[in-house]
Amino acid sequence: MDYWVQDKLKGLKTAFTPEYCKAIDIVVSLIVERFEQGRTLLICGNGGSASDAQHIAAEFIGRFLINRKGLPAIALGSNPAIITAWTNDHEFETVFSRQVESLGKPGDILWGISTSGKSKNVIRALETAKKLGISTIGMIGNSGGITKPIVDYPLFVEEQNTPLIQEIHVITYHRICEQVELQLFAKTGY
Repeated sequence: MDYWVQDKLKGLKTAFTPEYCKAIDIVVSLIVERFEQGRTLLICGNGGSASDAQHIAAEFIGRFLINRKGLPAIALGSNPAIITAWTNDHEFETVFSRQVESLGKPGDILWGISTSGKSKNVIRALETAKKLGISTIGMIGNSGGITKPIVDYPLFVEEQNTPLIQEIHVITYHRICEQVELQLFAKTGY
């Protein structure tokens, strides 16, 4: 067990480089700015990343640590009726891009999550967002796939081990949720 813990800590230390931490701070500033402007955060991913998208949306709508007003965040994979209706007649690659097209407005943010950086439906959603004037965050792993160069704000985890990428992603978005909440509400007394 001790070796396992040490191995996990080593992986986390390797991932949270000064560059990665700076990228996190930039994303925090972006989200704070856009929430202050009344913009919406759209989030998407597949499998475990879909669960992460729902988790992020829940932290912003509900709360992370501070009792405060809700913040506008939508996990695009959380409505089975939309997903099954759309993919019954269209390719799965467009399931998120269709929702971005329907829900997103210029100035909003799309946060795509892909441990491989190769999720076609996430990539299509990011491409649609960019065409619509929606800023894009890509929380990705492995080599970054084709996702890394197309996002405005990459949160790139240079790691091949999918479970470790996912663990780093959880810590990353918890930090983002914490900092966004503090910057928006700590001064107001919540």
